[in-house]
Amino acid sequence: MSFLLPKLTSKEEVDRAIKSTAEKVLVLRFGRDEDPVCLQLDDVLSKTSSDLSKMAAIYLVDVDRTPVYTQYFDISYIPSTVFFFNGQHMKVDYGSLSLGEAGCRGVRTLRQPMGRSTGTGANSQHHLTSHERKWGVSGDW
Repeated sequence: MSFLLPKLTSKEEVDRAIKSTAEKVLVLRFGRDEDPVCLQLDDVLSKTSSDLSKMAAIYLVDVDRTPVYTQYFDISYIPSTVFFFNGQHMKVDYGSLSLGEAGCRGVRTLRQPMGRSTGTGANSQHHLTSHERKWGVSGDW
């Protein structure tokens, strides 16, 4: 499906896309057209590109034709996606927990050392109960 998305084949074209894309997120997929994993990502990107057209511009960039950017962004795995907004590089953290996960894990972390069976006092039990109500978590694990 990579034939459905526009390609940037030189450093100058990438520079132009970064500078000229305003008020939208610029998504640059670095990879190779013949790579099977890149083709899978290209399929997803092409299916969503029309829905995202008011919010994002998506381009494919060949890592072999733009070695300057491949080195600059330290691209060692393909495919890699790089995001810009108004010409500014956006750093995206894919490894963080969602708020719900962080809340539930926070409850477990609090409960483990201060568990109800340890007899740490009424204050800690009250704290855990109010924390459980806040996150909608109840019951023993």
